[in-house]
Amino acid sequence: MVWLVAMPSRQSSLYGLAAHGLWLLGLVLLMDASARPANHSSTRERAANKEENEILPPDHLNGVKLEMDGHLNKDFHQEVFLGKDMDGFDEDSEPRRSRRKLMVIFSKFIATCVIPRTSNICLSVEDPRAWSDACHLPASRVDVNTDRRISAKEMQHWIMEKTAEHFQEAVKENKLHFGAVDPDGDGYVSWDEYKVKFLASKGHNEREIADAIRNHEELKVDEETQEVLENLKGRWYQADNPPADLLLTEEEFLSFLHPEHSRGMLKFMVKEIVRDLDQDGDKQLSLPEFISLPVGTVENQQGQDIDDNWVKDRRKEFEELIDSNHDGIVTMEELENYMDPMNEYNALNEAKQMIAIADENQNHHLEPEEILKYSEFFTGSKLMDYARNVHEEF
Repeated sequence: MVWLVAMPSRQSSLYGLAAHGLWLLGLVLLMDASARPANHSSTRERAANKEENEILPPDHLNGVKLEMDGHLNKDFHQEVFLGKDMDGFDEDSEPRRSRRKLMVIFSKFIATCVIPRTSNICLSVEDPRAWSDACHLPASRVDVNTDRRISAKEMQHWIMEKTAEHFQEAVKENKLHFGAVDPDGDGYVSWDEYKVKFLASKGHNEREIADAIRNHEELKVDEETQEVLENLKGRWYQADNPPADLLLTEEEFLSFLHPEHSRGMLKFMVKEIVRDLDQDGDKQLSLPEFISLPVGTVENQQGQDIDDNWVKDRRKEFEELIDSNHDGIVTMEELENYMDPMNEYNALNEAKQMIAIADENQNHHLEPEEILKYSEFFTGSKLMDYARNVHEEF
């Protein structure tokens, strides 16, 4: 057994209580994380939705600040902080498990070992660092230099790494989706082949649609479906690298589904967003255009509050982040730089912003206590209530 030996002074006793409470907290979290199964209901639901729409370009792109329709991505902070581990922090996940995962990411403060009762090691509670090292605490994954605090450069590196994870996930999914639209397995998908699969996913008879296209007959589809087809065709042409042949390879199909990771397709996506928001046709965005409310009327106070938040959030994003030269106009180049998920300058700015949100002691670094207090910002989950209860219990 490891004995935590208290010094005779009152100060030493206080250190002992703190260290002992920390050890107990780590032990409780470890046992709970190991014993309880994770709740993956939300993950299963999302998987079902992905299968249903596997051949359609997604409306939401992980790690990109704007949605395809020009709305702000409300999950952006969590996506670039958690990467492919986002599912582990679903709203219905166990708070203890989520807090445990958060601490593994950030620091070496929570023990992962169970101290054997037969051990004869004796540690002074006045040296918590020696106590932590003896317990073989997990190495920090963000804290590169292991100084138990996170700098802006460390956070920038982490954001770039997590963004790359999203791209790797997109590549894996694309391989499966490409196979679904390439039935003959020749490594190419024609626009007609894709159109057949798309309309079949909308409930049309696949054989009838294929015959109609082969015989150059007019397709009987509703106006909304026809409009979607026209938009998809424009996107298909853009993803088709020169020389244009309307046949997409697996790599080109990836650009079709995920334009955020292709320079040419990112430009196309920006043009689409500007086209939808630009009211005067000058191919750039003013603040009034960017903050214009969505189509619809406000029917009650709750709706008014939502609209007020819409304007407030978009105004802040426009003035502080998108309009880089602060001239009141956002050009396509500025919007492209803002939306580029692999822009290192953006990642550094995002890192500084994330640190500023939780940096209560104003030392321009993040520490584990600050991360836990602002856990909802980083993970979308409220974990502090549980931490407070454990603290009071011990």
